[in-house]
Amino acid sequence: MKIRVGFGYDVHRLEEGKAFWLGGIQVPHTHGAVGHSDADVLIHVICDALLGAANMRDIGYHFADTDPQFKGIDSKVLLRRVMELIRGAGYKISNIDSTICLQRPKVNPHIPAMKACLAEVMGVEEEDVSIKATTTEKLGFVGKEEGVAAYATVLIYKS
Repeated sequence: MKIRVGFGYDVHRLEEGKAFWLGGIQVPHTHGAVGHSDADVLIHVICDALLGAANMRDIGYHFADTDPQFKGIDSKVLLRRVMELIRGAGYKISNIDSTICLQRPKVNPHIPAMKACLAEVMGVEEEDVSIKATTTEKLGFVGKEEGVAAYATVLIYKS
């Protein structure tokens, strides 16, 4: 059995009046993330971690922010395509561990819905998707509520 680990990191600026997509769901907030797609930072780090684990480069390589076909795209579509790539290479997900860094809004009430959404998109069990949330104690761009950051680690395997 071949086992591989991948890591993802991403940040997005927050802007007033934008929809805030996080973990595949829309989270009520006055500000939303800015990006070429829907700027779902959690899905982006999971995509990067999966692609990295499979040695398939990164999300920007596959879905360039200069390509108009990805403008405003639902990041769940990107995650489904990443799953097709890693499954096509013979890999399966063992587990995903992720952390969202955000001062406001509180993420914890939304974690069950995010886990259900992401598990469905990836075709895995909810117990295989861990989502944690933290603030930065009002330090840095996250603490000043200028942006959101996320990290993810994945374990994939090939029989």
